[in-house]
Amino acid sequence: MGQAIAVRMDYTSDEVRQLAKRAKDASQARRLLAIAVVLDGASREEAAKAGGMERQTLRDWVIRFNEEGPDGLVNKSSPGAPGKLTEEHKAFLVRLVEEGPIPAVDGVVRWRACDLIMRLYEEFGISVSDDTVYRALKDLGFSHVSARPRAYKQNADAMEAFKKTFLPAWRKSGRGLRQAHR
Repeated sequence: MGQAIAVRMDYTSDEVRQLAKRAKDASQARRLLAIAVVLDGASREEAAKAGGMERQTLRDWVIRFNEEGPDGLVNKSSPGAPGKLTEEHKAFLVRLVEEGPIPAVDGVVRWRACDLIMRLYEEFGISVSDDTVYRALKDLGFSHVSARPRAYKQNADAMEAFKKTFLPAWRKSGRGLRQAHR
C-alpha cells in the first residue's frame, strides 16, 4: 500500500472550511471539505467518503490543491477541438470578401458561404461547413447581408387589391339594441 501524499500546511482545516463555505462551485466546496477532513487528521478513506469520492480521486484533488491551492479544485473546462481555420485562412477570407467577386470570372455577384467554402477548398484543400464560415466572418467583423429584403414572390398590385378600402359600417349590436328597449 502506498504512502499518502501530504497536504500543504499553509491552510488550517478551519480556513479550508471557510473557503468551502464561500465557494460558489458546489464541487469545489465538496473537495475543500474533504481536504479539511484530511487536515483534521482523519484517514484518507474517511475523508474520501465525506467528500463523496474514492480515495484515488481524493489523492488527485490533494495533488491539485498542493500545486494550485483552493482555486485548483474547480473543474476546468476542456479546450475542445482546435478550429479548422487558421489565421492564414481567415486572412484569405478577409481578402476575398473585401475585394468581392468578379461576376464574369466567379459567376456570382456576391459571395455565399458555399462559394467561400469552395474557394477555401481550392486554395488550401480544407473542407469546412457553412456554420464555420459564417462564424469566422462574424468574428472578423463582417455582417450577414441578405440579397432579398422582401419575399421574392410578393406582388405589389395583388397586395394593393387585397387591402380593404371600404369604410367600416358602424352599427349597434343586437344585444345593445335589446338593452335599450327594456
